[in-house]
Amino acid sequence: MNKKINRRTFVQKTGLAGLTAGIATIGNASVFGNNATESGNITLNRTLKVDDQWDVIVVGGGPAGCAAAAAAAREGAKTLLIEAMGALGGMGTSGLVPAWTPFSDGNRLIYQGLAKRVWLESKKGMPHIPESQTAWVDINAEHLKVVYDELLARYGVNVLFFSRLASVDMKDDNTINAVVVANKAGLTAYKAKVYIDCTGDGDLAVWAGAKYVVGTEEGETQPITFCFMVANANTEGFKRTAESPRIHPMNPNSPIYKILETGDYPLIISNHVCASLIGEGTIQFNMGHLAGIDPLNPASLSEAMQRGRQQAIQNLAALQRFLPYVYEKAYVVNTADLPGVRETRRIEGVHTFTVDDWLARREFDDSIGRNNYYIDIHKGPVMDDYKFPHYGRGESHGIPYRILTPKTKHNLLVAGRPVSTDAIAFGSLRVMGCCLVTGEAAGLAAAMAAKQADRNVHNVDVTHLRKRLQEEGQII
Repeated sequence: MNKKINRRTFVQKTGLAGLTAGIATIGNASVFGNNATESGNITLNRTLKVDDQWDVIVVGGGPAGCAAAAAAAREGAKTLLIEAMGALGGMGTSGLVPAWTPFSDGNRLIYQGLAKRVWLESKKGMPHIPESQTAWVDINAEHLKVVYDELLARYGVNVLFFSRLASVDMKDDNTINAVVVANKAGLTAYKAKVYIDCTGDGDLAVWAGAKYVVGTEEGETQPITFCFMVANANTEGFKRTAESPRIHPMNPNSPIYKILETGDYPLIISNHVCASLIGEGTIQFNMGHLAGIDPLNPASLSEAMQRGRQQAIQNLAALQRFLPYVYEKAYVVNTADLPGVRETRRIEGVHTFTVDDWLARREFDDSIGRNNYYIDIHKGPVMDDYKFPHYGRGESHGIPYRILTPKTKHNLLVAGRPVSTDAIAFGSLRVMGCCLVTGEAAGLAAAMAAKQADRNVHNVDVTHLRKRLQEEGQII
C-alpha cells in the first residue's frame, strides 16, 4: 500500500515536567511515553517518518468511519482509514451488538445512501429475517465485517488495521498538521488536508484542542454493556420466549426480574436484556450494565473487559436456571472485543442539537440526513428514568451539518457518537444508523474541503453538499 509514499523525516526533541501519567509532547502533540521517571519528568527523542500523500484521513473504523472513508474516496479524495482493531464495523462487529435499531419511519427507510446499502447487505447475512422486517434486524457480525471490507475496497480506501492514534500535531490553534499513529512500524506521522474524527470518544478532536462535554451537567454518563454470544441453545425454545415468558424487560413477567430478586448473581445489576437469534442454536446478547466504569480511563476500561467476561458467565448461569428449556446445554462461545460504550465525549460544534430540536421534529437549512429513533437513555438499574414520546409514522427530524463541525477547528470534522448534541438528544443520535448518515456527510464534506484552497470545513458549499448527498440517495 505504501510502496510509492512520499516521505520525509523530522526530528523533534522535547521535554515535559510534572505529568505523572508519562505524557510527553512532540511539536504541539500529545504522545504517551513509557519511560516516566518517579517525578514524572521525561525527555523524548523521536525521529518520525511522515506519510503526507493523503487528502482525507479518517480515524476510527466503526459505522461512521467506514461511511466517511467510503464517501470521501467516492468523491475522488485519496483516503486513509486508521483503525485500532483488526476489523471494521465497531460495535456491530467487534462489539457484538446483536441488532440494528429501526431503519424505517413507518413509511420508508429513513437512513438512506451508504447506510441503506450497508444495512441491506448486512441483512443478507441473516436469511431467517423476513425481507419486510425493518426494525431490530439481527446482525451476523462476521458477515458484517466483510460487508464493510467490500464497501471500502469498492471505493479504493486504504485501511490500516492494528493502528492507534497516539498524538495530534497542530500547525496552529485551528489547523491539524499531522496525526501520529502507533503500530508495528512504531510511530509514524500521517498528514492530510482534512481529518475526520470517528473514534467514538472524540479523541482526535479533543487532542486537537476542541471543546467538549461529557455526559450530563453533573458529568454522569450512560453505563456500558458487555455483549456476548452463546451456542448450543434450543432454537425452538428461544422462539417461544418471544411470546411468553418474553425476556425483554418491557414484559413485567420477564425472568430477568426473578434473576435480580435472588441476589445470587452479583454482577447482574440491571434489568437490561436484549437477545437475538443469530443462527441455529446461537443467541447473541446485549444484556446488563457495568457500573462504575469510566470509558475514558484506560485502567477502568481494562477492568470493564475482565468484569464483562465474568458477567457473561453469570448471565448464562442465570438463564440456565430460569429458562432451562432454552439454555440448559448452552455455553458462551464469544465475548466482545470492544466494550459497549454508549456515551463519553460530545464535541462542541457550531450548532448543538438539543432535546427541544428533537421534540419539535426540527428542520434545518443545512440538514444532511434524517433521524427518527426514540430517545434511548440507559440510566441506573431500571431503564425507565427517561420517557419521551416516540415519533409517529412518517415523522423525523433533520440532522444539521453544523453538528459535525467543531468550533474553531478548520480542517476537522466529527461523525458518529461525538457529534454536537445535548445529553438527552444524544440518546437518539448515538445509534449505528445515525452514525452511518453523519459519517457519509462528513466524508463527502471532507473531500469537498480538501479541494478548497483554505481546506476549511466551515466554508464548504452546503447547498452542493446536500445536492450530492441526495444524488447518492440520502433523504434531506
